[in-house]
Amino acid sequence: MSSSIPESLLDTLALADQSWRPVLRSGLEAIADADPGYLPALAASSYLPTNGRLFAAFTLPLDAVRYVLVGEGPYPRERSATGVCFMDGAVESLWSEKGLSKEVNRATSLRNFMKMLLVADGLLTPENASGEAMAHVSLRARAIGSPFIQALTQLQANLTRHGFLLLNATLVYRPDVPPLKDAKAWRPFLRTVLEALAERAARGTSPTLVLWGKIAEQLNALDVTSRFPRAVSEHPYNLSFIGNKSMQDLFGPMHLLLHHG
Repeated sequence: MSSSIPESLLDTLALADQSWRPVLRSGLEAIADADPGYLPALAASSYLPTNGRLFAAFTLPLDAVRYVLVGEGPYPRERSATGVCFMDGAVESLWSEKGLSKEVNRATSLRNFMKMLLVADGLLTPENASGEAMAHVSLRARAIGSPFIQALTQLQANLTRHGFLLLNATLVYRPDVPPLKDAKAWRPFLRTVLEALAERAARGTSPTLVLWGKIAEQLNALDVTSRFPRAVSEHPYNLSFIGNKSMQDLFGPMHLLLHHG
C-alpha cells in the first residue's frame, strides 16, 4: 500500500519520533484507501508547511502524550507554518513595551491564547485585556529576573513538558483548497492517530482531546473520539476565547507563561 504514497511525503516522516512513524505511515495509507488520488495531488502541489515539516508535531513520543490539542490548520504564511498547531514560526519574542509583541498580535490565535492564560493567572480580566493593562503585564514580564518566559520556543517547550501533541485538523494549507476539504481528506489519518493513542490508553490514562473550533469539533463524528475525555471550545481567533472559563480551568494550573525547572 505504501507504494501509492508519494516518496516525498514518506520522507517527511523523518521529523517524527520513531514511536510514531509506523502509526503515521498507517495514517497515510488510510488517506490513500479513502481517496487514492489525494496524496499524489497533494505532493504535486504547493502546500504549507514547507521544508519537510508535515509531521513536526509528532516529535513528542507516543507514550508521553497527555493532551491532544487540535486546531484548524497551518498558518497561511510560509515562515509561520511550522507543522505545530498555532506555533507561529514568525514569532520570536513574546513581549514589547506596549504589551505583546507585534508578531504575536499578528498571530491572532496565539495572541488570544496568551491573553486567556494571563486571565487564568489573574493578571488580566476578559473585559480589560489590552491597552494599559497589557502594557503593565509586559512591564512585569520584561523586568530583570522576571519569572515569565520570553520566547515562543519556551511556550512550546512548556506545552510539550505537559504532554501536549499540538495537531491541526488538516495538516496542510493550500490557498486554492478550502480548509474543510483538506480536513475531510485528513480525517482517516487523524482517526489512525487517535486509535493508536486509544490503544495505549487502554493500558493507562487516556489523554484529553482539546478541540478548538468547528473543524476540530468534526472529529466528534469519529467513533474513537468517544474513548477520550474532551475539552471543547471556540477557536482562539475568536475574542470570546479569552474569557472561556473551561479553557482557563484547563490551562490555568499549568502556568504556561512562567519558567519551569
